[in-house]
Amino acid sequence: MVAPTDTIYGILADALNYEAVVRLKQLRRPSGKPFLVLVPDLHWVRKLGLKANEIELRLLTTPGLTAVLRKEGRLYHWLGRETVAVRLPRKGFVLKLLRTLGRPVVAPSANPEGKAPARNPKEAVEYFGDSVSLYVDGGTVEGRPSTLVKLEGEKLRVLRRGLLNTPGLKKVLGRIILPRSGKGHARIRDL
Repeated sequence: MVAPTDTIYGILADALNYEAVVRLKQLRRPSGKPFLVLVPDLHWVRKLGLKANEIELRLLTTPGLTAVLRKEGRLYHWLGRETVAVRLPRKGFVLKLLRTLGRPVVAPSANPEGKAPARNPKEAVEYFGDSVSLYVDGGTVEGRPSTLVKLEGEKLRVLRRGLLNTPGLKKVLGRIILPRSGKGHARIRDL
């Protein structure tokens, strides 16, 4: 299904369904890189076999922010070997969908690898045609992808710039109160 997420249009599949994720990888990501996972609530972090400390859980409550979390074992190995990128949507159709399904979805942007994300269903149809069974029309979305981050000790590493720029991340960190090193506040390490 192609549908608007809380950031841009995504192509969504049931994250717990191995075959669905494999089919989506063949269609959307021939490189085999893992997809980010949208969860309906924070309880899914543990259910997916992921480790998250208090700070990482707080990061997940930030709109437009995707956090890379470590895996504890091989549960849902098709989502990632050592880490999984997770986001908790805070608004829109995708939030309603997740709550209705009661389970997570993988949600790469609605475009073939290396192309610009579709801004509306028409552009997504041009990319995928009949390979996708359902297109949800949420109008034109001129959004940006989520900001992708990974907490490394006391440093927040920005893996992909997106909705939140560095000043926005600093504001988020001020609310979350990252651990302090002997020198003061945690730092943001940009790309």
